[in-house]
Amino acid sequence: MDINKLPTIPAGPVGYLRRPAHTPVDQPAPNPLCALFGIRYPIVQAGMIWCSGWRLAAAVSSAGGLGLIGAGSMYPEVLREHIRKCKAATDRPFGVNIPLLYADLDKHVGIVLEEEVPIVFTSAGNPALLTPRLKAAGRTVVHVVSSVKFARKAQEAGVDAVVAEGFEAGGHNGREETTTLVLVPLVRDAVQVPVIAAGGIADGRTVLACMGLGADGVQVGSRFVCSAESSAHPAFKEAVTRVEEGGTMLTLKELAPVRLMRNAFFQEVQAAYARGAGVDELKQVLGRARAKRGMFEGDLDQGELEIGQVSAAIRNVLPAERIVQGLVDEFHTAAARIGLNGRSLMAPWQHPGPDQRLPK
Repeated sequence: MDINKLPTIPAGPVGYLRRPAHTPVDQPAPNPLCALFGIRYPIVQAGMIWCSGWRLAAAVSSAGGLGLIGAGSMYPEVLREHIRKCKAATDRPFGVNIPLLYADLDKHVGIVLEEEVPIVFTSAGNPALLTPRLKAAGRTVVHVVSSVKFARKAQEAGVDAVVAEGFEAGGHNGREETTTLVLVPLVRDAVQVPVIAAGGIADGRTVLACMGLGADGVQVGSRFVCSAESSAHPAFKEAVTRVEEGGTMLTLKELAPVRLMRNAFFQEVQAAYARGAGVDELKQVLGRARAKRGMFEGDLDQGELEIGQVSAAIRNVLPAERIVQGLVDEFHTAAARIGLNGRSLMAPWQHPGPDQRLPK
C-alpha cells in the first residue's frame, strides 16, 4: 500500500461542509477527514466528560482541528448553553460527543438537532441506536469502537467514520484490551469508511505512526485535558503532568471498564478486588459522581481520575492552539525524518468562505 495514496470518500453534503468541486493538479487530494468535517487538520479533540466544554471545543476548532463538546457530563440545558457559546466563539465546524449509556439521551439528541450541530460522535453503546435518526436529519455521524466487530456494526448502521480507540486510552474503554497499534490496521482492513485512531496519541510522532497504520486522522484526549481551555480542575491537570509510566490502569471491567490514575480511590477498588468483591460491592465502592469529584472538582484522593497511558509523556499545560500546531509541526518533522512527504497525508480541505460557515 502506498502511504501517499489516501482512500477517497463520497462528496459531502451541500453547505458549509461541502467538498471542493475539484482539486488543482499540483495540490494533493484533501485528507478524507478534512473533507468530511470541513477542517484544516485531521485532528479531533475527544469529547471527554468534565474536561471538554465549549471553550476547549471552540479553541481546537479555531486552530484548525475538530473540537467536540462532551455531553456525557451535562444536563440537557447545560449542553444547549455550551453549544450556543461555542457557536458564538468560533465560525469553524465543531461537534458534540454523546455517550449512549448516559441518562437524558433523547433530550441530548433533541438539543443537538434543534441547535443544528452538524457533527455528532457517539460512543459507549450500540451505534444503530441513534445513527439512522441522526443521518435522516442530515448529520455527519462518527462512532467510537474498540474492536473490529463493533467497527463493522457501526459501518452497517450507516456512520460516516469510526474512531478506533485502543486500550491505551483514558476513560471508559473496551473490554478487549486491544492496543491502538493492533486495532487501527485491523479496523482499517475491515471497513470502507474513514478511520480515526485514538489511544496513546499526544505528539506528532504518534500522529504519523497512526496514519502509517492506515488511519485517516487522530482523536486526541489526554493531551487536551492539559490545555488552558480544558474545563478540568487545575489540580487534576497538574496531577496529569506528574504521572509516570505505569501510573494508570484499566479497572472496574465488571461495571464499565475505565482507565484511572492510581490514587486512594483506586487503591480502594484494588482492595475490594483482593477480598473478592462482587458487582454490588464494586458499585458501592464506586458510588456516585466520582468522576466529577476528581476531574472537575479536583479531589485527587477520592475522585475518579480518568486519563490515558500517554499521560506519562505530558509535562505541561498549554493553550489548545499551541497543542494543535505542535501536533502538526511534529508530524511534519517526523515524516521528513523518515523521508515522507507529510503534506500528502495531512492535506487540508479548502476552507469555506464566510457565507458557508457555521452560523452563530
